[in-house]
Amino acid sequence: MTTLLAPSATNRRLTAAGGLIIVGCSRRKLDTTDPVPALRLYQGGCVPQLREHLAERPDLRARVRILSAEHGLLHPDQPITPYDHRITSTLAARRLGRRVGPQLDTELAADSPITDILTIVEPLYLVALTRLFDHLDRIRLTCLPDPRGWAAAEAVLDDWGWR
Repeated sequence: MTTLLAPSATNRRLTAAGGLIIVGCSRRKLDTTDPVPALRLYQGGCVPQLREHLAERPDLRARVRILSAEHGLLHPDQPITPYDHRITSTLAARRLGRRVGPQLDTELAADSPITDILTIVEPLYLVALTRLFDHLDRIRLTCLPDPRGWAAAEAVLDDWGWR
């Protein structure tokens, strides 16, 4: 199932292993020269709210991936330093997609327990995630095109039981 907006509540209980959140990077970053965990570095979009929402749940925090124009798909605790690289064209998004496609295939291997994926990325960044659509026979995909749309993202997470 693919939805472009948050689905209506179903009150499902999704295990940590069953879900994956892919959130876009942001231009606003922590002012530092030292490497910091990726989820801490990004200060824009809905990343701060996501970080706060998952603060007490390391099992759920581990189910976050950050789509970075510079680094591809990042684990939330992967240390990185600030950079300035944005995707500004479909061609660049497709190039990024060739980098992240194998990572997505690994995450969604046949034996993967993932059943639900939430993407919170701008439409151009979604082009880099087109490999997700190859797995729609096994996953429910919810795509939120507004990286600042925390209310919609929170509704999906609440539906999953990820409070």
